[in-house]
Amino acid sequence: MKMQYFIKGGDFSEGGRASTEVKSIIKQFNISPDKVRRIAIALYEAEMNVVAHAYKGTMEVDLRPDYINVVFVDEGPGIEDIEKAMQEGFSTASEEVRQMGFGAGMGLPNIKKNCDEMLLSSSPGTGTRLEIKVLF
Repeated sequence: MKMQYFIKGGDFSEGGRASTEVKSIIKQFNISPDKVRRIAIALYEAEMNVVAHAYKGTMEVDLRPDYINVVFVDEGPGIEDIEKAMQEGFSTASEEVRQMGFGAGMGLPNIKKNCDEMLLSSSPGTGTRLEIKVLF
């Protein structure tokens, strides 16, 4: 089953909608609650990264009998230093985003902790591509 969602940067009122919809869909399948929780956390964190840091992006979901693969592609400033961005507590979020309760620098580390595979690439000034996979 394939699904695609469009994510608008800066739209915190809609942020999390796509990941919540995917969570409710996968709960209908015979997937353990622990896996559903891990997927929900990873997708929410990734979606909110697009909302907080990019102009716009997409989330493409490929749900298979034995895994889920999700690719986020955004248009935005990109990540200057991926190694640094993977450190807990490191954030480039604006003060405005932090005042809303986001931008604590836990997004990418939380994604990595909750998926089985993670591939992250970025072109500064262009955007970021994140692929995550969770095995069932």
